[in-house]
Amino acid sequence: MGLLDDKKRVNELEQERAVLVGLITPTQNEAKAREYLDELAFLADTAGAVTEKRFLQRCEAPNSTSFVGKGKLAEIASYVHDHEVGLVIFDDDLTPKQMAHIEKETGVKVLDRTTLILDIFARRAQTANAKMQVELAQYQYLLPRLTGMWTHLERQRGGIGMRGPGEEQIETDRRIVKTKISLLKQKLAAWDKQKVIQRKNRGKLTRIALVGYTNVGKSTLMNVLSKSDVFAENKLFATLDTTVRKVVIQNLPFLLTDTVGFIRKLPTHLVESFKTTLDEVRDADVLVHVVDISHPQFEEQIEVVNKTLQEVCDAGNKEMIMVFNKIDQFSYVPKDADDLTPRQRENIPLDELKSTWMARMGDNCVFISAKKRENIDELKHLLYNKAKAIHMQRFPYNDFLYNTYDDLDDPQAE
Repeated sequence: MGLLDDKKRVNELEQERAVLVGLITPTQNEAKAREYLDELAFLADTAGAVTEKRFLQRCEAPNSTSFVGKGKLAEIASYVHDHEVGLVIFDDDLTPKQMAHIEKETGVKVLDRTTLILDIFARRAQTANAKMQVELAQYQYLLPRLTGMWTHLERQRGGIGMRGPGEEQIETDRRIVKTKISLLKQKLAAWDKQKVIQRKNRGKLTRIALVGYTNVGKSTLMNVLSKSDVFAENKLFATLDTTVRKVVIQNLPFLLTDTVGFIRKLPTHLVESFKTTLDEVRDADVLVHVVDISHPQFEEQIEVVNKTLQEVCDAGNKEMIMVFNKIDQFSYVPKDADDLTPRQRENIPLDELKSTWMARMGDNCVFISAKKRENIDELKHLLYNKAKAIHMQRFPYNDFLYNTYDDLDDPQAE
C-alpha cells in the first residue's frame, strides 16, 4: 500500500454503516463523552455514514495499542462482524500502531475524528484555494503516519545496507509528501498575496465578519442580510470557502464576510492550513459571533470559537456582536416547585438567558431566527449603527451622506 492508496481510503465514505467509539476519562466525564459522540455522529452523517451503534468505555487513559481495552475491542469486533458494519470511527486521534491493530482485530476500515473531518473538508471544498488548503492538511496529517502504514511489509534487519523494500518505499513516500507540502505552501502564499492586494482594493469600506461554531446558521444569515444564495445546509462545515458580499442598509454600504465554522478538537494542521482564509476575520472591523441558542452546550461552543479566534486570528480584542440564532428552535424544561436540586442549563428559559447576556454585552447582543426571519430588522439596525460609526471615523467630512437618514431609530426602516 502506498501514498495514493491511503489518500483514496480517506475519501471512501459512501453511506457506509458505522459504529462510534469514545472514552470516559478523569478529564472527560460521561455526559461530555456522550455529547462528543453526538457531534461525531453528526460528522459521520455529514460524510455519508450511518451510525449503527455507539461504544463508550471508562478508563484512565487510552490503551497505547488498541485505544480501548482488549475486551471492549473484542466486543466491537463481534458487533461489526455480526451486523455487517464496514467502518469504526473513534472520537480521538489514533496512532498508526493503534489504527493497524484495530483494523486487524475488526477486519474493517478504521477512522479517527481528524480523518473524518478531513474527509468532510475534502468533499465540501469547491474553489481551487479551498482544495489546496484541504490537500495541505491531508499531507501534513499523513506525513508522520507513513511508517505505520508500512508495518504490514516484511523488513530486513541487520544494519547498513540491509534495509527492506518497505523502508525504501517509506522514504520515497516521505520525500513525495514533503515536496507536495512545500509546493502547496508556495501556492497558498502566492494566493495570500493576491488576497492582500484584493482586500486593499476594497478601499476603506467597513468590514464585518460572521464567525461561529459550525452549523449555527452563519450562511443562512448571510443570505438574509445580503440577499444572496450562499450554500446553506443542516450539515457540519456546509461552508468552507470565505464569501464576501457587499451589503447596503439605509444606503450605507459595508462588506459582510461568511467564514468557515469552528468545531471542538479541530485538527491543528487543518487550522494552520486555513489561516489564509481566516485573514478576512483578522482584517474585519467588527465580528458578528453567531450562536445556536437552541444547542444544549452553546456556552461551550462560544468558548471554543473565542479561543480559536484568539489563537488563530489574534482577534480577541475586536469589537464583537453576539447574535443568538435559532430562537424558534429553543426549548427548556421547567423545574418542579418541589425539586431542590440545582438548576441545569436546560432549566433556564429564553427570557432569562436574554437578560443575562444583554446585561453582559449591553447593546451588542440580539436574539434572532435567521430561518424564520425573526428580529432581523433589529440586527440590521445594530449593524447599521456600527458601520456608520466606523465610516464616520474614516470619513469625518463626508457626513453629508447621512443627512437624509438621521431618523433611523426605527429598526423597521430600511
